[in-house]
Amino acid sequence: MSEYIASPTGWVAEQVELYEGSGGTEGTTLRGLPVIIVTNTGRKTGAIRKTPLMKVADGTSYVLVGSRGGAPTHPLWYYNLKADPNVEVRDGTEVYSMRVREIEDPAERQRLWGIAVEAFPPYRDYQEKTNRTIPVFIAELTE
Repeated sequence: MSEYIASPTGWVAEQVELYEGSGGTEGTTLRGLPVIIVTNTGRKTGAIRKTPLMKVADGTSYVLVGSRGGAPTHPLWYYNLKADPNVEVRDGTEVYSMRVREIEDPAERQRLWGIAVEAFPPYRDYQEKTNRTIPVFIAELTE
């Protein structure tokens, strides 16, 4: 089993520690809105990485938005998911094995982006703040 390396960003590491350490009963919100924990494999280190993301559900799938608060570059987890699309999603006390794919189809992206903005309205501001197109992934249950 690979080693877990906590995020160097303090609040991210703390959120993950609280969420995971409580078995998904604490730390499940950020700014008053629900979050999930996405566990992925670091593309360079091979280590386990964990990222809290806003919870955006689409049926039994989750929409993962690489906003990074509207920063000019993609979050590092974006590159990890591109390298290895197999992830684990913790939603409260439930944990799911999932596979992600980046949404390329404009109509599908627009539909999922609408769901994401409805769940977390600041995404709209983040997109206006940056020149890059904020990436959208769908995480789907593996068979």
